[in-house]
Amino acid sequence: MSKKSIRFFNNREVRAVWDDENNCWWFSATDVVRAINDEPDYTKAGNYWRWLKRKLGQEGVELVSPTHGFKFEAPDGKQRKADVLNSEGVILLAKHYPNNRASKFLDWFTYSDNTIDGQSRKKAYTLFESGLLNSLEPGSMKCLQQIHAYLFGDLYEFAGQIRTKNISKGGFTFANCLHFSTIIPTIERMPETTIDEIADKYVGIFS
Repeated sequence: MSKKSIRFFNNREVRAVWDDENNCWWFSATDVVRAINDEPDYTKAGNYWRWLKRKLGQEGVELVSPTHGFKFEAPDGKQRKADVLNSEGVILLAKHYPNNRASKFLDWFTYSDNTIDGQSRKKAYTLFESGLLNSLEPGSMKCLQQIHAYLFGDLYEFAGQIRTKNISKGGFTFANCLHFSTIIPTIERMPETTIDEIADKYVGIFS
């Protein structure tokens, strides 16, 4: 658990640790509350978080993995286990925060990451909220190209294009691009009536 991140909202730190097993960041729940409330006292922020977690649970709002056992440095300098939330959990918490106090935090959390992943995530939110997905033809290569172009336009020059080079990652070699002209039409004709058929089709597309 050596990979860590600290971002600041209104000069309040929001710490996170990287989870290799689940391939995601886990954010300190107390830090999130402390940032939203602009609370200088860690103890008060921790008490508020525990109250809010119970309150939301009683209302049927199930936060994503609110307790995961990762350690953060406490005010006394010791490493202590703390409640954490993944990105989806942080967003869910912010959306259900009392009195809409978390709206500015939510905007910051959603759109503040300037990495390629962060920029493409911003575009993903915009694409989903725009309603453009409703006009695309699901299950087609054209649809996936349009989505890829939207998410990665201005980030990669090849965004939305069918690759013309053979690639590999982590020892896995992807499908030979020389055969795309015959493979793609065949894959597009594959049925999508069951979960297994959908999985088979999209494994074929992304291989």
